[in-house]
Amino acid sequence: MIRETRHRLTIVVALMVAVGSWLGLASPAAAAPAPTPNAVTISGDGIDKALTVRADADVELFDAVLEQVSWLRGSGQTGSPAPGDLGPKYTVVVLTNDVAKQTYDLYPLAKGGPRAFRPAKQPDKSKASAAWFYGRLSMNETLQAAGVPLPNQATSVNGGIGGGERVIREDSLTPGKDLGRMFGELRHLLLLNGAVVVAITICLAGISLLVRRRTR
Repeated sequence: MIRETRHRLTIVVALMVAVGSWLGLASPAAAAPAPTPNAVTISGDGIDKALTVRADADVELFDAVLEQVSWLRGSGQTGSPAPGDLGPKYTVVVLTNDVAKQTYDLYPLAKGGPRAFRPAKQPDKSKASAAWFYGRLSMNETLQAAGVPLPNQATSVNGGIGGGERVIREDSLTPGKDLGRMFGELRHLLLLNGAVVVAITICLAGISLLVRRRTR
């Protein structure tokens, strides 16, 4: 009887260890934190040698430049502008551990306001579609602070380097697509939580059954 009880306890413990391991793999919070960018380079019109802004040298300026491109996700906000309306192009490359990961093209003097372009071909080989975005109003000021030779522009945006909001036209928003993606992620989260609850319930039921038999 004792040997049989020990055998069942061993099975339950093994099951709990397996569930714990599965949770560790399934939960993003349990995963090791992803490395963060530590530098950006800027090249383009009027720049003989690429400019480098490092987080450990000037974190405020680094954050300001990174803020110009870090939000460029999704399918874009606008169609391709006419080439003659773009003005000078400046390429920003984001480095993590000094290895190029993402690249973006910025057009601070574009007609109608700053524009940003995310090429489909990325240094880290990630799958991305080419997309155009309305840039932040602070783009010109931020690039100037990084050393890009740009003319001064009057702006009504306060907040210093990196300040300002994205210029987004109402007709460029896609609420249906965003809601669909949000509900899809919510459904995935609910399914994952449901599986966790079921696994824990099974473990507790097994332990309860063993304790009940042991106390008889």
